[in-house]
Amino acid sequence: MSRLFTQAASEATGHAAQLFTAIKGAIGKVPNAYLGIGSNSPVALEAALNLDGALRKSSLSAKEIEVVKLAVSQDAGCDYCLAAHTLMGGKAGLSGEAILGVRHGEPSGDARLDALAAFVHSVVTTSGDVAGNVVVAVKEAGYSDAQIVDTLLAITAITFTNLFNRVNVTEIDFPRAG
Repeated sequence: MSRLFTQAASEATGHAAQLFTAIKGAIGKVPNAYLGIGSNSPVALEAALNLDGALRKSSLSAKEIEVVKLAVSQDAGCDYCLAAHTLMGGKAGLSGEAILGVRHGEPSGDARLDALAAFVHSVVTTSGDVAGNVVVAVKEAGYSDAQIVDTLLAITAITFTNLFNRVNVTEIDFPRAG
């Protein structure tokens, strides 16, 4: 059960109603995380959606963005985002084995994606400066400086929803991740 106020999309008014209508039109439903965020702060929901929109224009592929979101969600322990991004990762072309590999720091079958996941795990689980060898490794795997910066943007985007869902204990409305 959610800890924060959440209203049905059909009961929303104003800016929240506009955002919910757009989300439903785009993906067929308003996920519970978006309902919770938008019910409390349409500004926060709009910002989150804008970050994701920017990521779609970034130097990262849809598959790479999902690798980032899966790795961060695993480290944060966000069951909601793990469920959502396991589904989205599959739609982006990640196999079930690859999804588990990037989540758990194990081989996914794609060394380049493994290097990206290792970089993300290191960035989100350490404090202070990121070790130089971690940056070198992701660059040696073929990631450009622009892609590294876009990876940090993707980490930022998923961290917000991870935090919201962990505070709210958002009810999962996607198939649970394995």
